[in-house]
Amino acid sequence: MTGSRIVSLGHYQPSKIVTNDDLAQLVDTNDEWIQSRVGIASRRIAQDETVADMATAAAEKALAGSGLTAADINMVIVANCSSADRCPNVATRVAAALGIAAPVAFDINTACSGFSHGVALADHAIRAGAVRHAIVVGAEKLSELMDWTDRATCVIFADGAGAAVVSAVDGDEEPGIGPVVWGSAPDKGDAIRIEGWQPKIQQEGQTVFRWATTALAPLARQACDAAGVDPAELAAFVPHQANTRIIDGIVRRLGLPETTVVAKDIVESGNTSAASVPLALSKMVERGEIASGAPVLLFAFGGGLTWAGQVVRCP
Repeated sequence: MTGSRIVSLGHYQPSKIVTNDDLAQLVDTNDEWIQSRVGIASRRIAQDETVADMATAAAEKALAGSGLTAADINMVIVANCSSADRCPNVATRVAAALGIAAPVAFDINTACSGFSHGVALADHAIRAGAVRHAIVVGAEKLSELMDWTDRATCVIFADGAGAAVVSAVDGDEEPGIGPVVWGSAPDKGDAIRIEGWQPKIQQEGQTVFRWATTALAPLARQACDAAGVDPAELAAFVPHQANTRIIDGIVRRLGLPETTVVAKDIVESGNTSAASVPLALSKMVERGEIASGAPVLLFAFGGGLTWAGQVVRCP
């Protein structure tokens, strides 16, 4: 195989909306404090849905838009760090729900950077000839891991899912997924933690902020260089939705022109970890904000500390 491309996208969010004013009833905070520091106005919180339920809903939508059937899918990858169940994994539950028979099915946990890792793994498997069609999902239910008395974290994280169908390109068609730039900074691994059997999210916000605002822009530029795309040529930039100030800082350091559409789904969705990039991208495509075939930089970072990004062509 010569490469792969994203052929369709799908997303799912719970119906329950929690505003900043709602959170002000729980902790010492207010709308101005939250929006000025992280840029979030509201977020979606799951009630009865599980991680697998949300992952399935997003994957089903992506599959429906791909022109493929469950019988065509060879691989299912689900990126998440919040599933309550160790086994069976979320990927096999998604496959069962969609009627996908005997796929390669596994979960990956690189926290918020998981979707871009999953896209890279699917692309590599397709290039190796082991797979022809894959579904890659990012899905999280972080509300179950929240300490609702900790204003440093409970105002940030939320729930949702996004998915992509990744397929082999045919004939002389150009690949639609560029080389991945990925890695980690394990010496900073304690900056974001979900530890123990009944864990709660713990985050050293300033450590993450300083690292993200200094280290990430050069890595994002490497992803553009690897794909042979100048940042000025990007139609859109879809970073992990962690903090609007971090996003703005990366945009400035990349020197992106005003014509580049920058995802800021965090404003209405919060930080959904591994779901944030596919969720934001799916919404942008659904709204017609990016032309088919246009170059889009995906770049995510998260616990570990980990990162991954690549330039893709919009489906």
